[in-house]
Amino acid sequence: MKTYTEFQNRRKILLNLIGDGIAIISNSKESPRNRDCNYLFRSDSYFHYLSGFPESETVIFLVGGNKPKSIIFCKSKDKSKEIWDGNIYGPEEAAKKFLFDEAYSLNQIDKLAPKILESYVPDKNIYCIPTKIPSNSAIQTVKNISKWMQINTKNGYCDLSIILDRMRCFKSEAEIKIMQKSANIAAQAHIYAMGKTKPGKYEYQIEGEIINQFIQNGAREPAYNSIIASGINACTLHYIKNNSILKDGDLLLIDAGCELENYASDITRTYPVNGKFTSPQRDIYQIVLNAQKEAIKKVKPGEYFDEPHKVAIDQIVNGLIDLKILKVSRDEIIEKKLYKQFFMHRTSHWLGLDVHDVGQYFDDILENGDSIPIKFEDRNILTVEPGCYIKPSNNVPKEFWGIGIRIEDDVLVLPDGNKVLSSNAPKEIKDLEDTIGSLNE
Repeated sequence: MKTYTEFQNRRKILLNLIGDGIAIISNSKESPRNRDCNYLFRSDSYFHYLSGFPESETVIFLVGGNKPKSIIFCKSKDKSKEIWDGNIYGPEEAAKKFLFDEAYSLNQIDKLAPKILESYVPDKNIYCIPTKIPSNSAIQTVKNISKWMQINTKNGYCDLSIILDRMRCFKSEAEIKIMQKSANIAAQAHIYAMGKTKPGKYEYQIEGEIINQFIQNGAREPAYNSIIASGINACTLHYIKNNSILKDGDLLLIDAGCELENYASDITRTYPVNGKFTSPQRDIYQIVLNAQKEAIKKVKPGEYFDEPHKVAIDQIVNGLIDLKILKVSRDEIIEKKLYKQFFMHRTSHWLGLDVHDVGQYFDDILENGDSIPIKFEDRNILTVEPGCYIKPSNNVPKEFWGIGIRIEDDVLVLPDGNKVLSSNAPKEIKDLEDTIGSLNE
């Protein structure tokens, strides 16, 4: 985002929602890669959402009440450190550029934080990200609250994630633009990889081509560990070894997305290593593609979140019955969930600052234990990714053994339907074969 008013407006919304309370949120620490080197730093997603401030260990206080204010504690300017690591904003520049009301050195936080808390929130709610959410920043925040206020951290604060998760589910125009660009970069990387795929290459070589395209187009990091799974490796859902040789006649499943300005894309394409589908591969692929197309149709305002999954299951079950891979009645297959031998994961997840983004999938729990799915709303973004994975088994015809297929797109909910952000990546059988053929001429 070119300006920081977007982050300032989010803080204002949150301040209004917490009333007289105060929210405290920390940024992540740097993570050591080995003895004296750190991983490339990435801000905690919640912290980034509220600030856009890119430096580690920073803490912000959002103080509610009649005179709401945003306060940031960050590293002091240090010319000796800047020689090695580059610019440090310091409090003065942090306040000015990132639109905070007050800014102080991180060195002052243990002295000033108790005073801020004592002055502004006697007997009022303290909000933070709880430690149940796996995050070093959350753990650090709760520890600090305990130190500054001497309160019981098990019940002495309110869960800030409940409010922020709801906010993050609705993407602004600025967020949508970033995520569209992220999807465009990832789609182009998938196409590029198709032209580099040949029998005899290693999976990690294709991974390298994809990451190269991410970086060349401004996305420094993948959004998650890329899955480059050939042959039967594609039947392992989170396969990341990426060290097998591509074999003539096998399929290649690539699940790869980039991270741009902290926002993820998430695309999966499956295609033949040699550029031509065999008849069994074509049959299974078309089943998955039909399932995805029908599922995407269900992504629209007012539709329940689980409807795309239900539709995908129906399509895959019907297809596997037609191929005589599932040989009992449709009712028995559904009742006993026999399809889970071949389709064992959910069809969708939220997408945003995290690849499996925050946000609830169910609204309420009934007395009988059933859960009520939430309904899609305008500006939600999610993935739609049905799959079919056929490991060698006595109950499956041999010609289908080792076929693993997933097709995944990023989908934006619009007032009158949806938009597939990742549509630039081909997925029709003919389009895949033509694309691979033209790129390898």
